[in-house]
Amino acid sequence: MRALLSCLRSLCNVGNATPSVFAGCPVPSRCRSLGIGRLALAFALLTTAPLLVAAQEQATPPADAQTPAAVTASPAAPQGPVAVPPASAKAMAYYRSGNVLWVVDQVWGLILPALLLFTGFSARMRDWAQRIGRRRGFAITAYAVLLLVIMTVVTLPLSYYEEFVRQHAYGLSNQTLGKWVGDTVKGLLVSCVILAIVLPGIYFFLRKSPKRWWLYTAAAAIPFMILMQLLGPIWIAPLFNRFGPMKDKQLEAQILALADRAGIEGGRVYEVDKSVDTKAVNAYVAGIGHTKRIVLWDTLLAKLNARQVRFVMAHEMGHYVLGHVPKMIGLVSVLILIALYGAHRTAGAVMARWRSRIGFSELSDVASAPLIMLLAGIFFLAISPIGLAYSRHIEHEADRFGLELTHDNYAAATAFVKLQTENLGNPRPGWLFKLWRLSHPPLGERITFCNEYRPWETGGQERYRSLFREPGTKSARCPRPWRSRWM
Repeated sequence: MRALLSCLRSLCNVGNATPSVFAGCPVPSRCRSLGIGRLALAFALLTTAPLLVAAQEQATPPADAQTPAAVTASPAAPQGPVAVPPASAKAMAYYRSGNVLWVVDQVWGLILPALLLFTGFSARMRDWAQRIGRRRGFAITAYAVLLLVIMTVVTLPLSYYEEFVRQHAYGLSNQTLGKWVGDTVKGLLVSCVILAIVLPGIYFFLRKSPKRWWLYTAAAAIPFMILMQLLGPIWIAPLFNRFGPMKDKQLEAQILALADRAGIEGGRVYEVDKSVDTKAVNAYVAGIGHTKRIVLWDTLLAKLNARQVRFVMAHEMGHYVLGHVPKMIGLVSVLILIALYGAHRTAGAVMARWRSRIGFSELSDVASAPLIMLLAGIFFLAISPIGLAYSRHIEHEADRFGLELTHDNYAAATAFVKLQTENLGNPRPGWLFKLWRLSHPPLGERITFCNEYRPWETGGQERYRSLFREPGTKSARCPRPWRSRWM
């Protein structure tokens, strides 16, 4: 299922499919349909760090020719306020059509599991799965694979339009049809493996504790999310793109110096060949422990100048230093808990009313999967503004961290302006769009903040300055610098 795959890929920070996450546009469009897609979208909220930043011209200003230790803006560098440009006609067409598609996705995401449920097709799938795998665990695994394959096939035309046709129509994609098909097939296989592990676990809790399965499932989501953050960057991400060290060693040295000043221990910087898929630009944090890393798309490195890249990296470093990933794991776990509890409380009435039609009378029957998807999807859609609001908050704080670390407001603001033009962003989206779709602050707000936030010039207090290490001093928080290494 393409929707589930993309959400799982987002969870692992494999790279976001749509070019507008950092721009203040919605979470990846592939996380769009099906109740199970919405549950995976809860996990996808862990991508608190996707930083899509468009580029200035390739030419690097004189201020960039600094020694690696000189990682803050030079006094001679441009520092004036940057105006928020209006969205282009093409960007507004992309924005409006995207809103229509989002509504279509939500409606289809409810209709499809409802069709599987109320036509009795899910019950027939259960019967087929029981003939394939005679033991309960094997039968649930077989059902999971059948469910994903059927949903992938049914959703394929919409996926093809949204992910391939539309992106090419707006000039945002370099992906060939063969690459899209290959990613779709690989994504389906990855999704089958993951759901074949997850779904039996959910039904184990349903069978052992029918009254508290929702609590145990939400609790189990925590180690699952940690495991995906740990393994995703090294096992899943390389299936779709090639990762390697940064090619620009001078810029790499500046990034290492910036990381040293931020007090970051043992991270890695990677460059990924996303230009085979997209013209958009992106950077994101991924992993936990020894797999933690910042990944820069080659498109971003080709389009941003060194000052802008340093701000991007400073923003990403902020997510590590401020502990945003564990905080999001906690919040997402609570959101999953609420959605599953809502499904638990309402599923009984549905089964009692339509028992003969749906073909089961207990939630522990694997045929109930579309019912859980439908109900949990509805509840999660209702509460998703909570998670998105918190995501916008931590992205704002990462912006603040990046500005305090670099003192380069001009580079930050111009990066956001270029992002808007390159990725067809709308700097002033409507409040409903912001409430239900934006995981990052609107671009207009971010540019304005970059222009206005200058406490180091006015004698004000910098919120995170105490976390930084001054050049030439030692820090117990940073016993070893970041490294740019192969996986």
